[in-house]
Amino acid sequence: MGEQRFGEFVLVRRHEEEGVAELVLDRPKAMNAVSTEMARSVGAACAALGGDPAVRVVVLTSTHERAFCVGADLKERKSFSDADLVRQRPVTRGAYTGVLELPVPTIAAVHGFALGGGFELALSCDLIVADRTAVVGLPEVSVGVIPGGGGTQLLPRRVGAARAAELIFTARRVEAEEAHRLGLVDQLVEAGEDRTEALSLAARIAANSPVGLRAAKRALRLGQGLDLRAGLEVEDAAWRAVAFSGDRVEGVAAFNEGRVPRWPGQ
Repeated sequence: MGEQRFGEFVLVRRHEEEGVAELVLDRPKAMNAVSTEMARSVGAACAALGGDPAVRVVVLTSTHERAFCVGADLKERKSFSDADLVRQRPVTRGAYTGVLELPVPTIAAVHGFALGGGFELALSCDLIVADRTAVVGLPEVSVGVIPGGGGTQLLPRRVGAARAAELIFTARRVEAEEAHRLGLVDQLVEAGEDRTEALSLAARIAANSPVGLRAAKRALRLGQGLDLRAGLEVEDAAWRAVAFSGDRVEGVAAFNEGRVPRWPGQ
């Protein structure tokens, strides 16, 4: 397993045999609060992972025992002038869009607090695995702002406009059982098992065609919000991108020969 650090607060672990990479939030003294430096590091790590053809799935994890990420670093922001806040905005936005725009499937492994920008990092992933200690929410209006890391757009796509409005307007925290029931998280596991289960799920996903996975994700993302006819055109374009690939040739051959595919990844 290879490791690479991006700044002080972000670590990437590559489980190279499985084609899985962990993007690890590692600012335990601040419960992974997203400072300017940490946001810049998340963006840089995402750029590296997105450009690595060996990475098939990314799992977003945390080193803190009681928190995934508590959101923006409000202690840092307390000292900001308006000009500082304007300068910080593209940096922090780059962290959330970096996760959102990763071209491979992504899974967030959530335990403890995932609040504000922390929950938005999870929402930027394709799937969220949470353990029974998880507490999620978008409390931004309680401190005079709004969810600015994609929350107002990603949450309604998960749970519908009215449910998202209720959660954002009340700023309430939602514990694991209710979060799972409402669809705020996709899989609920026992306490302490979120990372293990997310990595297991990632390995199962990564066993499939790298070309197929990237094309399927692209079709899913680009098709959101389109009418059915336009969405089917997006799907057709993605199909054409994989239909003549080496992975398709290998997949058909492996199926007919009764063996495990050896994906060329192209």
